[in-house]
Amino acid sequence: MQDLKDIIKNTKELKLLYVEDNEGARNATINILNEFFDDIIVAVDGKEGLQKFKDNRIDLIITDINMPNMSGLEMLKRIKEIKGDVISLIFSAYNEANFFVDSIKLGVEGYLLKPIDVEQLLSMLSKVTQKTKALKEVELLKQYREVADSSSIVSVLDTNNKVTYVNDAFCQISGYSKDELIGEDYYAITRNEQENSLSEEIWNTIKKKKETWKGITKNISKNGKAYYLDTTIKPIVDINGNIVEYIALRNDITAIMNPLKQLNDLIESSQEAMVILIKIENFDDIENFYGQKHIQTLTDSFSKQLLDFVPDELELKDIFVLNEGEYAIAMDKLKCTRDDKEIRSSLIELQKSVENAHISIGDLDYDVSIIISYAYGEKVLENVKYGMKKLLETKQNLIFANNLAEQESTRALDNINILKMIKIAIEKKKIVSYFQPIVDNKTKKIVKYESLVRLIDENDNVLSPFFFLDISKKGKYYTQITSIVLDNSFNALSFTDKDVSINLSALDIEKKFINDKFFSLLERYKDQRHRVVIELLEDEDFKNFEVITTFISKVKSLGVRIAIDDFGSGYSNFERLLNYQPDILKIDATLIKNIATNSFSLSTVKTMVAFAKEQKMEVIAEYVESEEIYDVLCSLGVEYSQGYYFGAPALLIQEI
Repeated sequence: MQDLKDIIKNTKELKLLYVEDNEGARNATINILNEFFDDIIVAVDGKEGLQKFKDNRIDLIITDINMPNMSGLEMLKRIKEIKGDVISLIFSAYNEANFFVDSIKLGVEGYLLKPIDVEQLLSMLSKVTQKTKALKEVELLKQYREVADSSSIVSVLDTNNKVTYVNDAFCQISGYSKDELIGEDYYAITRNEQENSLSEEIWNTIKKKKETWKGITKNISKNGKAYYLDTTIKPIVDINGNIVEYIALRNDITAIMNPLKQLNDLIESSQEAMVILIKIENFDDIENFYGQKHIQTLTDSFSKQLLDFVPDELELKDIFVLNEGEYAIAMDKLKCTRDDKEIRSSLIELQKSVENAHISIGDLDYDVSIIISYAYGEKVLENVKYGMKKLLETKQNLIFANNLAEQESTRALDNINILKMIKIAIEKKKIVSYFQPIVDNKTKKIVKYESLVRLIDENDNVLSPFFFLDISKKGKYYTQITSIVLDNSFNALSFTDKDVSINLSALDIEKKFINDKFFSLLERYKDQRHRVVIELLEDEDFKNFEVITTFISKVKSLGVRIAIDDFGSGYSNFERLLNYQPDILKIDATLIKNIATNSFSLSTVKTMVAFAKEQKMEVIAEYVESEEIYDVLCSLGVEYSQGYYFGAPALLIQEI
């Protein structure tokens, strides 16, 4: 039996209905009951007791038997018809034993003899409170189960992992019926796909520690599709602490899981995955034009419509919304009945369908076009990503990307080897400058040199910048190379009385180290700096235009002249002329090499020369490879020529 404090603590939580017709006995008993119950509802006969039960939530009934209007047994009979599990005690006199059988049939929990005995009351209340507590827990569990069944995915396993219960939500997400699940091994039939470490963690928690486990689990449905569940698994133990079953409550979180993870899981579960990576063309421009709010609505709307555009013969069902206007559609290639040629034709048809459609959001219609990279087999996701990168670089719209990952891996290895080669060349002082002469077209005499960087490898091969300079920008070596070139170029001023042209990009000038070093060298060679020419290279990656213009203004004030290199190529030449105000215009080789045979090149160069003369700029023609080209340039009034017709780049030997 519970101790007195526990009994009183438990009875204080109960609402008591006490029914007694004898006023004296009623008052005497109430005085005792008040020690145990805070909430006592009193009735003087069975009829009043029945009504008060209907009007109140009653936990316990203590009643006399013989009463006017309605007996205690008749009252209990009617109450049991309303609430069958209500707990009841009977006050009984010794001469009322003939009523015991009827009370037992009604499920009465116990009897209290008149006059009331406190010890007997305590014993009875101890049993009653334990039962009321159990009934409340059962009622709560019933309500919890109703709530769980309506809002969660529920399953119950026995200690042998056999399914003993699943609700409708479990059947819906798994694709299995209750008949397919009940009595079966849960992990075998549902293909639960946790990492070994996670499975060990779950079983260690619920089986060994007998504690509740919470976390995210991955499962495979009957049709092979992965889904993710926010899971709580609780071991249910008996009074001896032995596990009798496991109950799991889960919530579907597939929609909020990382789409890329879902895509990877689908790839892993396929025998030969095929992935089609789709990107909205010019997505960044669309985003900047319409704004973030509209672009989000557009991408969401497009993702819902995209599968409608997919030709039925591709049999694609799963779409994953990635970032930056990208979508992936995936399937098992072995389930596709189309060959490679038909797949390509279907994807072209998909692109046309998208281009011909309008995505409507509110009052606006959007024209959308897509680019597609697709592949299947090993490294499929890497391949389609490299394919998309290549599409963006080449401005194409469709690519079959199988084996691109392997090609990129080979290229990456080559790049690493080149970086190692650059590192060794810098350490061994094998970054050198070659100088190509620039001649006066009237006299054919050398008047300038252009400083050109070269790398001498470990086999004494002389490599042009084409083989290493762009790659050096991916490591830390580009700035070091530029620094070496500056030293070589300024040092050349001591070997010749001719002008020396040094190539600098806007990116070079932006770097404080190079900027500072250049002005330091100008100060060291201040008597020679009037012979320094900076050839500004086009660079789309520079960010701070003000730094460039400030640099140009400062060096020009020190007597350094500015040349625009490769004029006639690229897209921003005239803007560069306006901003940089150069002293010299170097016409690009692509125009010069065909000038003797191509009328368009001839007309273009003629216009440039006229413009330069009007602006009082000198003109240098690059790629002068023959006397024929030289003669045309002279006829156009070009002042200077540079090319193999006059001399290849070479180490500068001190002039005498």
